[in-house]
Amino acid sequence: MEKCEFRACFRSLFVVEYKCYIKFQYMAGTTMDYKKYGDTYYVRMDRTDEIISGILKVCKKENIQSAIFNGIGGCSEAQTQIFVPETCSFEKQTIHGMLELVSLTGNIVSDNQNELYHHTHAVISYKDGDQHLISAGHIKSLTVLYTAEIELRPVVGGLITRQFDPETGTGFWRFL
Repeated sequence: MEKCEFRACFRSLFVVEYKCYIKFQYMAGTTMDYKKYGDTYYVRMDRTDEIISGILKVCKKENIQSAIFNGIGGCSEAQTQIFVPETCSFEKQTIHGMLELVSLTGNIVSDNQNELYHHTHAVISYKDGDQHLISAGHIKSLTVLYTAEIELRPVVGGLITRQFDPETGTGFWRFL
């Protein structure tokens, strides 16, 4: 019964704001969970979880040094950045509200000191007044509004590491 009411809450998020708040308080005790099937990890993240740090946490706990991942979900905040080659800098944007995480894709690699790095891109849809908008690009962080579902696939039979490139100031894949 609670589950149906919870879904109904999101269908009419702006109409039943108070009811949604109560349901969020009910869900606030839940935490990220994951399960391994075969070589793949399936990760469920819940309200207020930060997606990138959650993926990195699973990788550290499971000793995953290189992987690819994808996912979908609903978010409350997204920090995106787009690289501007002319200035060698990132333009940043932060979006708040009911955000649909339409597509999330990325990879995890490690450096020579086994430090983990992510390279993540996403497409996010949202409303601003009467307009339906899309934001896409490199992701700095994503905060879950109600749930996110991530598929994490470690590299099997090899290792991909990060090799720093001084010309661009970033890291590229190196295959071991």
